[in-house]
Amino acid sequence: MDPLLQISDLSRAYRSGEVETQALDSVSFEVAAGEFVAIMGPSGCGKSTLLNILGFLDSPDSGIYRLRGEDVATLSEARLARLRRAHVGFVFQDFNLIDELDVAENVEVALLYRDTRARRRRIESVLDQVGIAHRARHRPQQLSGGQRQRVAIARALAPEPDLILADEPTGNLDTANGAAVMDLLKSAAAAGTTVIMVTHSSLHAAAADRTIRMLDGRIVAETRL
Repeated sequence: MDPLLQISDLSRAYRSGEVETQALDSVSFEVAAGEFVAIMGPSGCGKSTLLNILGFLDSPDSGIYRLRGEDVATLSEARLARLRRAHVGFVFQDFNLIDELDVAENVEVALLYRDTRARRRRIESVLDQVGIAHRARHRPQQLSGGQRQRVAIARALAPEPDLILADEPTGNLDTANGAAVMDLLKSAAAAGTTVIMVTHSSLHAAAADRTIRMLDGRIVAETRL
């Protein structure tokens, strides 16, 4: 499979006063289209920083990030925004749903560039896919944690992205709901969507095709499962 994204010597440091923290230190790897990759490591090792850079929410200090062969560093903010909207879906530990909107409207946020009829069809389809269609008119605060994460996954899947970035997607869930969320992510990967997931769970990492382990901003091991 051709690589969807290529990372070469990526570095990122943060400065607070006179203290500099090296979040990423010469990180290099590739991810194939349709691959499911888990990233593991202790807190503060650079996992979330890496995910933010992959999703165009942060920029590296040095190194190269190519998405479908395109050097991200050369792109304008407007082009990055279009790429993010069209090609990247996000799933977060704390769901990041909008309390004032119902379930269907939260998913619709990811589809505002489509016409009304196409949006409605896609919302119905993706809510049915994650098993939450019966809650379409409920607000997030009326849902359980597992249900809210299903909505978040539906929102990520709605624009049919090439890449889903999941940051501790099971971190706030019990065992049963965590397993259900993992099944949804595995199904997305099986359907051809690339999934990169940050997790502390060895059990959930074992569901991926490959595990990348990080320590102090560096990749220290890779395991293909």
